[in-house]
Amino acid sequence: MTNDDGAHAPGLLALREALRRLGAVTVAAPAHERSAVSHALSLNRPIPEPRRVRVRGPGEVYAVDGTPVDCVKFALDKLCRRRPGLIVSGMNPGLNTGINILYSGTVGGAAEGAFAGIPAVAVSLEESPRMAFAAAARQTARLLRRAMARGLLRPGVLLNINLPARPRPRGARWTVMDRGPLAESYVRRADPRGRPYYWIQGPPAHAHPPLRNGRFPTDNAAIADGFISITPLQFDLTDRAMLRRLATSRP
Repeated sequence: MTNDDGAHAPGLLALREALRRLGAVTVAAPAHERSAVSHALSLNRPIPEPRRVRVRGPGEVYAVDGTPVDCVKFALDKLCRRRPGLIVSGMNPGLNTGINILYSGTVGGAAEGAFAGIPAVAVSLEESPRMAFAAAARQTARLLRRAMARGLLRPGVLLNINLPARPRPRGARWTVMDRGPLAESYVRRADPRGRPYYWIQGPPAHAHPPLRNGRFPTDNAAIADGFISITPLQFDLTDRAMLRRLATSRP
């Protein structure tokens, strides 16, 4: 397991507790919050010796001074006694849907596991005043148990799971990534000495209505309708439709 919120994050610890029923769990998570780092890798600085974190129950938890991708790479090379059967990243406090998938450190950590030929899952929970991590972790464990029983978690598979902030979701849906635009803005503020600075601000709620057309709903549409969203991801960014159109022409 890894995440982008740090080795002490409540979402990670709740999911770890639920996943211990599926097998032995080793955690390698960032020593500090590393949200929105996508697939960043530490190349220009050394990674100190990871620190062992004391938590309840069996299984090792390590705080790694690096990104989620660093954590997965380091764990596979140095920490895991044998090759893991599954890599899980999360649980993130806040959705990783739509274009946010490309920014997400949670998804980046899971993607690194998939790149290594290991089934991988990113897990996020919709933000709410009271984050019900334990209940969402149990729901996730049940989903993963069913996916394993059906043979869906094959080597290199990457699933992005987002759970709605409700005690009992209406079910789960296979979804596609919502490709609607993000509408962030930079808000100008002043520090105590009057010097200006800027803080990025996300779009207002429901600024971009989720799409509901087509065979599969978008991830945002499923969440808006009260369902768990499960999106199979792949990171081959080739525009194959354009290649087909250009097949008979020279560059």
